[in-house]
Amino acid sequence: MKLSKLKIQNYRLLEDFSLDLSDDLSLVIGKNNTGKTSILNVLDGFLNKSAKFSFEDFSISFKNRLKTKVEDANEIEEEAYIAEGISLTLFIDYKDGDDISQVSKVMMDLDPENNTVVLRLDYSLDYQKFGKLRTDYREFAAKEAAKHGAKPSYKKRGLLDLLQQDHGNYFAFRKLSLAYDKGNKAEDPAQVIDLATEGVNIASLVNFKYISASRGLSNQNLDKRLSAQTSRIYERTEAREEHLGAVETFKDQLSEADQSLSVVYKDLFGDTVEKVKKFGGIKINESELEIISSLQHRSLLEGNTTVVYKYDDDHKLPESHNGLGYMNLISMIFEITILVKEFQRDKASRPADINILFIEEPEAHTHPQMQYVFIKNIKNLLSKGIVRGDGDNRALQYIITTHSSHIVADSDFDDIKYLRRENNRVAAKNLKDLKAAYGAETTQYQFLTQYLTLSKAESFFADKIILIEGDTERILMPTIFKKIDLEEAERHRLAETDDPLLALRSQNISTIEVGAYSHIFEKFIDFLGIRTLIITDLDAIGADGKACEVSAGTAYSNAAIKFFFGDAATLENLKPLPTTQKQFVKQADGKWAIGNPGTLCVTFQTLENGRQSRSFEECFIHLNRDFVTGKKADFRGIKNAAYFDDNTNNAYVLAGSCINKKTHFALDVLYHSDEKLSNWKIPAYIKEALLWLKAD
Repeated sequence: MKLSKLKIQNYRLLEDFSLDLSDDLSLVIGKNNTGKTSILNVLDGFLNKSAKFSFEDFSISFKNRLKTKVEDANEIEEEAYIAEGISLTLFIDYKDGDDISQVSKVMMDLDPENNTVVLRLDYSLDYQKFGKLRTDYREFAAKEAAKHGAKPSYKKRGLLDLLQQDHGNYFAFRKLSLAYDKGNKAEDPAQVIDLATEGVNIASLVNFKYISASRGLSNQNLDKRLSAQTSRIYERTEAREEHLGAVETFKDQLSEADQSLSVVYKDLFGDTVEKVKKFGGIKINESELEIISSLQHRSLLEGNTTVVYKYDDDHKLPESHNGLGYMNLISMIFEITILVKEFQRDKASRPADINILFIEEPEAHTHPQMQYVFIKNIKNLLSKGIVRGDGDNRALQYIITTHSSHIVADSDFDDIKYLRRENNRVAAKNLKDLKAAYGAETTQYQFLTQYLTLSKAESFFADKIILIEGDTERILMPTIFKKIDLEEAERHRLAETDDPLLALRSQNISTIEVGAYSHIFEKFIDFLGIRTLIITDLDAIGADGKACEVSAGTAYSNAAIKFFFGDAATLENLKPLPTTQKQFVKQADGKWAIGNPGTLCVTFQTLENGRQSRSFEECFIHLNRDFVTGKKADFRGIKNAAYFDDNTNNAYVLAGSCINKKTHFALDVLYHSDEKLSNWKIPAYIKEALLWLKAD
């Protein structure tokens, strides 16, 4: 039995949000302010006893709809009224062999082919309370009008002001079971069971626990964090039948010395310490983790354990002597151990059918290697699920949210759920859906997953992306950003105006080196839905199919240009195109077409200073020949330096004959730049495109 999908409606940016869940791990990623924490808040609010919403939690769209309905002069018949509010809908799938004794209480369909149960928990406004709200609001509006009439400067308050403080008088919590239409794969709100009326306890069906990003772990509270958690582990272990021996030994040894108790602790917490070892949270033979006794005649069940790090046989260091990264990792493993034991429940209670563990931003305070270790081992740690001594076991599903590209890079693509903000609302997309988009007949999806897994997973968290061809652009791009920012700042200073746009270096832009394969990323670009710039080379070729100067070329060999501009685009057609005619939008048929403004720009060399180049290096040399010539003796990336002294050698010849290694040439440019980066020019096709990228 598993939770296959959840839907959230009318909560902040989660206006009409749906998230598919995997059988075990669902890795939820996305930029800031895409609703990851909101998912946690809604699950906790409805599934735990802390359910409480403020009026600010309602989505803007819902508030506007409610305002329209309340202020409408026409009455709404009860049959036409739909109760709305913040809601959480859970889709539970079961299969043959699952224990359905608890979930059967909320089944709406006895069709053996329909194996989905739908639960809806909401904070909504029913018809009777809606009528009361309309009446109360009319009285409220009349009083506000009277105040304004008596004092014209008084600003009348409206419906939203009334509900700001009093929404609890009208909205109420409900827990329902809904029929499921397997044909449309959707819930049917016309047929419901009220769980409260039927005496169904939601906790017997769904158990939700979480580890928040706000874990209270800081330099100020390190001293006894882990030690306090070991006490909680003991409390949840004491009643377990499988641990009765260890607990009884613990009680029998109370009067013994701390040394004897430490041996017992080693048995009691050994499995937890082993879990920590697997995550690399400690270094072998350097800071070995131990849990020792510190009873010292204090309370039996509280404050009787201390976590230390074993440095050597003679030295045990306090837990606070380790860094926040190790502390965070070890603390999470301890907390997971505690929560799994809580999921198990005691032998007098059955575990819930659905068990969900939510871990928010596990990367806090940890360096990249520890993030890799975490995601590699978390599946193994939780793969056994909820295991009890009496054999009444349950599966465990876990949701992890992260901003870490390192965690994403070492994850299975099928586990990833990408949150994307669209028109002031959030949508969730499954990365595995890209496989179907690319199709089985090509290896492009395989290439994409391998490349992103091994390299640029930070693109998932970017606001904008630049796809570049090679090493030269990759090395120079940060400096080009800086140069454009300096030039734009100076331009606005001279014009005595403020730049309304963020500087390029202040924007969240990810640069990805993709070689000649940028066109393969087009479905991925569309999937992310963010502004993207492709910087590529014109790659002119002659009638013989070999590389040549643009002026002598008859065609071009660049696959990305062919893909986006189409086979009909000739070299002559492309030569004069400005940036405004290199922008693309995705059409309804799934194809890219030139459009202004577009969400994608494909830029390449244009006619500049009397010449159009076929590559970045040629274009740079053409524009900056004096700069390179003056420094050629010190350029380690140049060979045949004397060629620069011969004016008959144009930039095409120099780029082909004099650049020894592109990476060294790019580093030469950086090394010999002046402080204001004013002694060389940026090729126009790059500068214009970056200003386009900056403008959004």
